[in-house]
Amino acid sequence: MLRTMLKSKIHRLKVIKTNLYYEGSITIDVRLMEKADILPGEKVEVLNLNSGLRLETYAIKGKANSGIVCLNGPSSRGACVGDEVIVLSYVCIDDKNAKNIKPKIVAVDGKNRIKH
Repeated sequence: MLRTMLKSKIHRLKVIKTNLYYEGSITIDVRLMEKADILPGEKVEVLNLNSGLRLETYAIKGKANSGIVCLNGPSSRGACVGDEVIVLSYVCIDDKNAKNIKPKIVAVDGKNRIKH
């Protein structure tokens, strides 16, 4: 049996920009993606803390240390600039190993910088 388990979480990101006329996705500062072990093109779930909306899209890397979080294409309708979001990624893992998975949790400050 396979289980879908939380692999990564970037907590309380601020949406900096939206871009309706882009092909889709969420652009995230590549340093945040690396810290959370999220790859470009990886499916992610975005939870909007302001509206309660949950949406699925894929991640694309933004400029390192820029703090960029930009919802693109149809996803841009899911948040306004200034909204706080949580980005989650999951892994399908066999039942035996599911009990041992430890998700990577990345907390950020109000400027989308990694808290230490």
